[in-house]
Amino acid sequence: MWKSFTGFRGEAKFSTWLYQVAINTAIAGLRKGKKHIQSYDPNSVPKEISDTNSYIQKEEMYAEMYAAIEQLNKIEKALVMLYLEGKSYAEMEEILGVNENTLRVKMNRAKEKLRQLVKNN
Repeated sequence: MWKSFTGFRGEAKFSTWLYQVAINTAIAGLRKGKKHIQSYDPNSVPKEISDTNSYIQKEEMYAEMYAAIEQLNKIEKALVMLYLEGKSYAEMEEILGVNENTLRVKMNRAKEKLRQLVKNN
């Protein structure tokens, strides 16, 4: 982000610009074949033993969903991740540079793909 900050012109919201930089960096990293380090949020560790079963079930459900997301193409992945972050379609349009109506169609198709992928597993 600090390398790209000089290119921030203020034409869009800062958060929209930041997401665009992050997505472009992530896509460039995937193209270069960089290895990714997986990290975990320490707050996601269960605090009570009695909570462990429900925690494990939720983690399995999340793992299954993220495995399904990994099978989507790059645009669908970006779209789903932005959706999960709570971004509006207008913000997604600015970040991805794709027409809002096209994004809605792609999102519906991505949701259907995810349903099928989760259903088949």
